[in-house]
Parts: sequence; structure tokens; C-alpha cells
Amino acid sequence: MKNMRNTPHSAMALPDDRVLTLPLASDPSLRRRYMLLDEDLPANVRFGLILEVLDKLAEECALDYVCSAHPQARVVTAAIDNIYVRSAADVNRDLVFRARVNFVGRTSLEVGIRVEHPAGPGDRPPAHIASCYFTMVARSTAGGGAESLRLPAFEPADALAVRRWERAIARREGYRQQMDLALEPPSREEYALLAALHTAQDGPGFRDLLVADCVTSGWERTYPEHENVPSKIFGGHLIRRAYEQSAICAEQVAPNRPVIVAVNRINFVQPVRMGDKLQFLSRAVYSGRTSVCVETDIIRVSRDRTQTNLSNSCIFTFANVDEELKPQPVPAIYPTTYAEDARYLAAHRRHAAQLAWKATRKR
Repeated sequence: MKNMRNTPHSAMALPDDRVLTLPLASDPSLRRRYMLLDEDLPANVRFGLILEVLDKLAEECALDYVCSAHPQARVVTAAIDNIYVRSAADVNRDLVFRARVNFVGRTSLEVGIRVEHPAGPGDRPPAHIASCYFTMVARSTAGGGAESLRLPAFEPADALAVRRWERAIARREGYRQQMDLALEPPSREEYALLAALHTAQDGPGFRDLLVADCVTSGWERTYPEHENVPSKIFGGHLIRRAYEQSAICAEQVAPNRPVIVAVNRINFVQPVRMGDKLQFLSRAVYSGRTSVCVETDIIRVSRDRTQTNLSNSCIFTFANVDEELKPQPVPAIYPTTYAEDARYLAAHRRHAAQLAWKATRKR
């Protein structure tokens, strides 16, 4: 294949898809663990626990490929590029996770995971719940410090594998363009939007939501039960907690019920070590017509309290829905400071890009 950006000495075929099934339909104790509430509720599934499953499955799928060349290697999550929730999950139906390697670079690879309900009794059709994309990095475990490992080349077996490869490259390019766009000054239309938001705050009787008022914070300490690789905390646990904090923050804006529609991006900046203290700082940075964007930073404080670092940065989008999962309006939120303007504008641009993407898929 041309333009693969990975010119190998010897090409390697991909392992088969790794498949995991959560038997929610037949296991009452498991079903109860994955419930949001002990009642009949649409989309009554704990999405944070799904994130834990996804992260572990992405690791195992990546290891299937990496260990063929480096048997003692380990892999770590570098980023979650996108998770698009396409349908509401039903806690009374099994969930099937199908993971595969989509793209292999020099030291990193993308794992795509499809989440679905299989066909069920009573002619219930299968349902596509979510599409997920993880960037994993191969690391050595030998010697005094781990280092990145060069990966064997990827050999697409068919046209479908080629399309997945090309889409993975497009996602990487899209994220780079998004980062470049974040540095661009506001356009005339964007400046007018921000100016209108600031002007409204000076009006008589202004009582609407300020971004500064839509902030939550939580703390926790890590323990041996959270360990994945030696002395490091499982990334799935971190992103589950980040999601749960973000959902609480979204409730400050969504007057009905916020349900997750997308994980826009999660970056793993630094590993968290056993005994670290973690702060989860969540901000509702933007609201659309029926949606709320929440950014959550995870800040680690070392056990000896000599280091304070950003561990993860997370961006989630929630929809405000009624009891039948129909989208409902959300109030506008108003940025005041330069930093709030920057976050608001970045979220506004992501929202516009997502709407444009959906429009193209309907054609």
C-alpha cells in the first residue's frame, strides 16, 4: 500500500480481532454493577465502567501485536482520540466489544473498538453503541528505565483494513489541525460571538450562568487495588473517575439529564504512581443548543508532596435529554476571562466541526 508512513523491513499481518462480551442479560450481579440507578431507565448504564473495559481491552489488543516482536514489552495508553456514542446502551442486553489494530506507526499504534448489542431474543436487532479509538505506545520493561520500542510493520490484509488505516491517518491529521486551529485568533464571526457574550453580562438584571460558576472539584488517593503495571495506576480507573466528575459538573448546566454523546479527547500526560493524591478539576466550558462540553484535568500530587503535575486532560460532550432521551434545551453559559474565552472558542469550533461531519454522513 502506498503512503503508509511505515516502510518496514518485513511486513507483518495483524492478529485476529479481540472480542469481549459482558453478559449483562444473563448475569444479574454484573447487570446491577453496571446500573446507574436501580430502576427502569433508558441508557441506564454506567459509562465510566465501560471506559475501564475499553482501556483494558485496547491494551490487550495492542499487546497481541507488539509482543510478536517484543515478548517482554508493555503498552501504555497515550490518548483516546475519539469515542462517539451512537445509540443508548441497554443494561438488560449483552455488550460486545470488538477490538482491532487500525494503524501502526514507528512506536505507536491505533486500536479501534466497536461496542454493540448483539441480536437478541424476540427478533431484537443488533445495535451499534459506540466507536472508539485509542493511541497506544509500546514500551520496554528492561533495564533501569522504560523506553519506546520500534514496532514491526503493518500489513493490511484486505480493502477494509486499508480503509481503516487511511481513516486512522485522517484522525491523526485532524487532531493536528485542531491543535493548530486552537492557536488561531478568532475570526470576525467568532469575535462577534464572544463580544456578545461579554456585553450581555453588563446588561441590567443579568442572572445567567457564568463559566466560573460551573466548576467542580474532587479529591482521592490511589491504592494498590488501582495498580496495573508495577507501581503505576490503571489508566482506565483514572478516566472512569474523570468521567464521573464531568457528569456531575454537567448537571450544573443541564436542567434535565446529561447523557454522554462523545469523548472528544483524553490525553495521558504523566503516569500516576501508587500513593499519589489526585485532584479532579472539572469545568463546563461551552453549551450548545442541547449540549454541554466539560473539560476535566487530573492533577497528581506525589506522596512526598514534592511534585504536582498534570496527569490527564479530558474533554467530554453531554446531551441534555428528557425521560425518553429526546434532546432538550440548555441555558447559555458566559465566559468572562481570557482563559475562559479560549476554552469556549475551542469547544465552539469542535462543536461546529462535529455538526459539519454529521451533515456529510447524512448525504
